Amino acid sequence: MKLHTLLEALQPYQTYNEDSIEITSIENDHRKVTEGSLFVCIKGYTVDGHDLAAEAVKAGAVAVIAERELTLTVPVIVVKNTKRALSVLADTFYEHPTHQLQLIGITGTNGKTTTSHLIEKIIQDHGKKTGLIGTMYTKVGDEVFPTKNTTPESLTLQKTFRQMVDANVSAAVMEVSSHALDEGRVHGCDFDIAVFTNLTQDHLDYHGTMEEYKRAKGLLFAQLGSRFQKNSPKYAVLNADDAAAEQYIRSTSAHILTYGIDRGADFKAHSISIKAGGTSFTLESPLGNYNVNMKLIGKFSVYNVLAAISTAVAAGIPIRSILASIEEVEGVSGRFETVDAGQDFSVIVDYSHTPDSLENALQTIREFAVKRIFTVVGCGGDRDRTKRPIMAQISCSYSSDPIFTSDNPRSEDPHAILADMEAGATGENYKIIPDRRDAIRYAVRQASAGDVILIAGKGHETYQQIGDKTFDFDDRIEAKKAIEER
Repeated sequence: MKLHTLLEALQPYQTYNEDSIEITSIENDHRKVTEGSLFVCIKGYTVDGHDLAAEAVKAGAVAVIAERELTLTVPVIVVKNTKRALSVLADTFYEHPTHQLQLIGITGTNGKTTTSHLIEKIIQDHGKKTGLIGTMYTKVGDEVFPTKNTTPESLTLQKTFRQMVDANVSAAVMEVSSHALDEGRVHGCDFDIAVFTNLTQDHLDYHGTMEEYKRAKGLLFAQLGSRFQKNSPKYAVLNADDAAAEQYIRSTSAHILTYGIDRGADFKAHSISIKAGGTSFTLESPLGNYNVNMKLIGKFSVYNVLAAISTAVAAGIPIRSILASIEEVEGVSGRFETVDAGQDFSVIVDYSHTPDSLENALQTIREFAVKRIFTVVGCGGDRDRTKRPIMAQISCSYSSDPIFTSDNPRSEDPHAILADMEAGATGENYKIIPDRRDAIRYAVRQASAGDVILIAGKGHETYQQIGDKTFDFDDRIEAKKAIEER
């Protein structure tokens, strides 16, 4: 694509001659630059791309986008904000791929991964090829790729969407994090349906306050667009039981579909029955009332399913097809996943790393637990410290045997993290075992018939970050080994 064609989408900017250059790729990492690349200088947390522009030119960059004038041998296009420019350029270079997809974005503190997988299955079962972008991985059809962030930056996103279009994907489902919304990573993404799961405490290390966190989440709905299109309407799917939904309703001009359990909603569940083998409920909807029997467990699972049902209806899928898919779902990796090695007690691995998600998991376990409940839980380092004592307090309140341990301590001292947790457990009975492997083994050795062990916080993760090193670590594998060693 010619440089001048790319720049036509970019306003305002200043450039210096020779704007008819052929651009073969756009890069914001100087190590990925090849002959013909357009290099975009991004100011990161530790590295400023402006300082690496000369290296990018040596590697073959034929033009540079920057926020200030640079002395280089290639044209330099100066813009006010290179991150914003990157999203526009990426969307243009990859020929607006989201205009050719039914794009569904899901935001919220908890439930994004499970809800996205439920929606993906429903759409696939309806005969459409799907794409998926989220915490666990990126998928284009059946092909799986690793992912670093819940929501990639704009360049990677648009390149991925282009791959999806070229692979004849018709619907893409993606998790949209508050960080991504606040940083503009999804600028240029033409969402058709935006979904809100819930808002509870998390990421205050980044956002500072819950109000700012709520504002960031709301950007997904405010950016849905104000144009009413009969043949391709926009929808906001909102959890009516969460107070934040009222603000998001005011923020969007899209059509509104609500779901919930406790308040009035378009798609509402009642007569909920939770057992160890699954959950059943009655669905009330504008399309009629239906009995739903699913293998997923817990009230939080009902919310995720309601979100998926509402979204699928907005996507034009028949309700009976939707419910048939829901009833087939076994579960999602690392989300209330059971570990079965023939033992006579239950072991559950869950990604619950926020106070709300931990409380939801433990409330669900108490629905069917008949004896002791062991909770192995830690808190991540270099993240929101204020939730640490709350996580500990919840563990003590809902389990008979809370065990505090390490999660991903990162650059922090694991003992300092545990001390923060202890502040919320004053006067309670608990055990501290800093080594996560030892903590899991201890819980397994202590458990007897009928007990339940919850290993919380890491879920699907297959690593542990300690200091500047990353080690192989999977709660499911460790639990199975501990059971087999008994």
